[in-house]
Amino acid sequence: MQKIATREAYGRALVQLGHQDPRVVVLDADLSRSTMTVYFAREFPHRFFNMGVAEQSLMGTAAGLALCGKIPFASTFAVFASGRAYDQIRNGIAYPALNVKIAATHGGLSVGEDGASHQALEDITLMRVIPNMTVIVPADAEETRQAVFAAARHEGPVYLRLGRLPVPVIYEEEYVFQIGRAHILREGEDAAIIACGLMVHEALRAAEELDSLGFKVLVVNMSTIKPLDREAVLRAARTGAVVTAEEHSVIGGLGSAVAEVLAQELPTPMAMVGVKDTFGESGKPQELLEKYGLTHRHILQAVLTLKRAPLGR
Repeated sequence: MQKIATREAYGRALVQLGHQDPRVVVLDADLSRSTMTVYFAREFPHRFFNMGVAEQSLMGTAAGLALCGKIPFASTFAVFASGRAYDQIRNGIAYPALNVKIAATHGGLSVGEDGASHQALEDITLMRVIPNMTVIVPADAEETRQAVFAAARHEGPVYLRLGRLPVPVIYEEEYVFQIGRAHILREGEDAAIIACGLMVHEALRAAEELDSLGFKVLVVNMSTIKPLDREAVLRAARTGAVVTAEEHSVIGGLGSAVAEVLAQELPTPMAMVGVKDTFGESGKPQELLEKYGLTHRHILQAVLTLKRAPLGR
């Protein structure tokens, strides 16, 4: 199975976008070889700005470029974008609703050996709570490519969360990504799994195994966390059991967003697969995902627990 990191797809998409729209500029915090903005820098050196290890200045400069009519993509690691520059994003970008696209790579535990200090597990929470902010977490390379173009067309601030680890390709070019619209990857009526990012592929694996156990499970790729596709959430709820899966804290992320909808509109038994209110640690990405409960097996068990069914139904 082909695997491509979403950060790699982001870097390639920026070059395509740059050729199509001269308003696009890219800023980075001295991490261009990791965020993959290096591709844009080589192709358009006069439209690329290395701001150094100064994330606050990165966001402030991006805001200024937006005010000049440019479409700035501000890139750094997710932990720095959402944390170190939070005040500048909140007050300098989101409050005036400026047309800045924050492309944050290295989200989640799969950063791996860099450890807790570099593993953003709370960035979705921080960004979705800010008014005017759109939050997107693509599942694979093709969705990332389309999300980059969609973000550029969208008027207003966007937070685009990307990963370091190569992930399986799910979508072909025929797929059409739309901000605010979830995508049904698999039909089912016994339960539903709503996932984002690299957990989408894990959700599909879980659904395949559940099928062999006699459960038909709906799988939803909720790549836009904000605005959330409420109709897709309610469709999932009508199966009678909902499991969310995200490479993020269970506090304030996708699971919380889904729970808010269910609590207000259609209370439904649900479980959240994600990081349980703890920091990560240094280790191999796959080992970390296993230790912290972010695999298809954990999703499968969450579904069976909600259905109160033994593993060998």
